[in-house]
Amino acid sequence: MKILIFILIAIFVIGAFLTFDYKFGRKKQLPTIKSNAFPFRESNLEIFTHGTDLFNHMFDDFNHAKKHIHVLFYICNDDRFGNEFLSLLKKKAEEGIEVRLLLDWAGSLKVSRKKIKELQSAGAEFAFSNVPTFPFYFYSSQVRNHRKITVIDGKIGYIGGYNVGNEYIDLDPKLSPWRDYHLKITAEGVLDLQQQFLLDWQEATKTNLRQNKIYFPPLEKGRSRHKIISTEGFILEDTFSTLIQQAKKSITIGSPYFIPSKRTLDDLLDALKRGVELTIIVPYVSDHILVKEASFPHLRAIIAAGANVYQFKNGFYHAKILLFDDQICDLGTANFDNRSFFLNHEINCYIYDLQVIEEVKLILKKDLQDSVKLSLEDLNSLSLFSRIKEGVAKSISHFL
Repeated sequence: MKILIFILIAIFVIGAFLTFDYKFGRKKQLPTIKSNAFPFRESNLEIFTHGTDLFNHMFDDFNHAKKHIHVLFYICNDDRFGNEFLSLLKKKAEEGIEVRLLLDWAGSLKVSRKKIKELQSAGAEFAFSNVPTFPFYFYSSQVRNHRKITVIDGKIGYIGGYNVGNEYIDLDPKLSPWRDYHLKITAEGVLDLQQQFLLDWQEATKTNLRQNKIYFPPLEKGRSRHKIISTEGFILEDTFSTLIQQAKKSITIGSPYFIPSKRTLDDLLDALKRGVELTIIVPYVSDHILVKEASFPHLRAIIAAGANVYQFKNGFYHAKILLFDDQICDLGTANFDNRSFFLNHEINCYIYDLQVIEEVKLILKKDLQDSVKLSLEDLNSLSLFSRIKEGVAKSISHFL
């Protein structure tokens, strides 16, 4: 009995401490939160939906780099592909190319420290982003840099959902094939990716390189109108909410994790009431514990209100995309969940070019063909174990 009481007291104390840490850590951070809504740009946009194609193009661009390579990823794993990625960057540094690699501290815990030291010995610069700090260690450990930015010579940029690891090039049997979306950007929009990378680099290293013109060569306009917006756990909810409220005919959301805030869920329900067609694509297979179950209460609400929800079954669906009235497409790093809304640093590209959007629609059509429709009956006939998991997930959904 005494042991049980001790355990309960310990749980209470730990819970109270974490609550205090989170509440006051966020209060301290809110005044410092930044959002960069860059100007409208005209660039050339190329969409990749398979990891092998994406990284073949990216690595080819690395090999042709003349001056510098700047890379930011959330995850770099200590596996075959992660080591191949680091070895290529090392090779370019040995050739005299400026190489800077920025990885999120939590997302890339598995990265090989030996490989990092080899990279630095070759002349490359390396830093971890968003390293937890005291006094609010728990809160700062939850604020992750979820951006994925690559810039080569200030002329070629990449942004999207892929990270670096075996699973992203279909070498993980459980999660293969991996379905994701990533953009290659050339022309003037690369300027904004470079700016954001150097801002993140400055935050991590206290080194300001943004005044160096070598990183900002003259760029021509491209074909497609778009805007880059980076967020830090605050502005994203406002942006998505506004777009949902403005939708007149249709909304399509693709996300590996569907855990909306109360505000965005209410916005989606209001959109359904005014006759907007809502389609949502989520994975059938989950890559993280409890995130699938955390989505169930929200999916029940929108299906009951008339939404069409599909579970992608041809591998794992990790894409992050929103399409409004076939006029505006958001493609980037942000999931449709509380973590992206209120904690993570994200970067998204809002596309206004109808030709690119037609390409997006074909991609979404293919993904819907590889999905099965989810019904209320499916969600209401869960096993006891799944219901228990749903209850646990609901209590911690803010951190999933």
